[in-house]
Amino acid sequence: MPTVLYKSTLKSLLLIDRGKVRDNYAVGDDKYLMVTTDRLSAFDVLMSEPIPGKGCVLNQMTNFWFDKLAHVVPNHLTGIAPESIVALDEVPQVVGRAVVVRRLQPILLEAVVRGYLAGRIWKDYQASGSLFGIALPAGLKNAQRLPVPIFTPTLKADIGYHDENITFSEVERRIGTELAASIRDVSISLYKIASDYAATRGIIIADTKFEFGLDNDGTLCLMDEVLTADSSRFWPIDQYRVGSNPRSFDKQFVRDWLEKQPWNKLPPAPILPNEIINKTAAKYREALERLTGRSLFQ
Repeated sequence: MPTVLYKSTLKSLLLIDRGKVRDNYAVGDDKYLMVTTDRLSAFDVLMSEPIPGKGCVLNQMTNFWFDKLAHVVPNHLTGIAPESIVALDEVPQVVGRAVVVRRLQPILLEAVVRGYLAGRIWKDYQASGSLFGIALPAGLKNAQRLPVPIFTPTLKADIGYHDENITFSEVERRIGTELAASIRDVSISLYKIASDYAATRGIIIADTKFEFGLDNDGTLCLMDEVLTADSSRFWPIDQYRVGSNPRSFDKQFVRDWLEKQPWNKLPPAPILPNEIINKTAAKYREALERLTGRSLFQ
């Protein structure tokens, strides 16, 4: 197993920020070192305990998808080995879990694509028959496949806050009609290609989210993480039944356990038991192996 890493402590590079999962360091003026830690958040609250190997799984899976989807849209990878730009004693903190990426101008929204009626949007559909202003056919059931994938963007929130759902018209107003249409069309295309591939590996991608930035030439580029168990809802095809949500390949063990605790979903979170930590770690590894055909570090 790789080194468990809750928080990176690199001294050889300047720390820029820490997100829910990733720590970003400056590499010159035009690149970042992005370290994917083993931190886990649930209900937008960081857990105090790491999930061993989770960061390496997310990093390996994202790199797999970047390679598979490179013909659709450029991405922020540089190909520079992370081990080559940190101090020797810091290598264990980056091996297998870090990438050197181009510094882009981030577009501060999450490009969410939904192919199935799942999660909290099922309740929204029951109440209104629509999603974020998009009318849907009557009579759909929980976990049912949508007639076509739909684009439901959200505004990124700070740690501890919920992302804000916005309409496509609001996206157009904020970033312009041309860029908004490009992000929507590319996101749906990425989702379709990935979903078709995942189906051959026994997995349904119910929904996912992408993040984009612009390079110095104004070219749209895919960035951050892509089609991981943190950013997507993966279902095993052999357990899928319309009418109920199958158990996802993600932190569902953590969510289920937390829902049973006397907790108001505000920091600090309850301490996770080892059984839940180990089950969650195994689920992340299973998703990687199913989708890529490779085990961790293979």
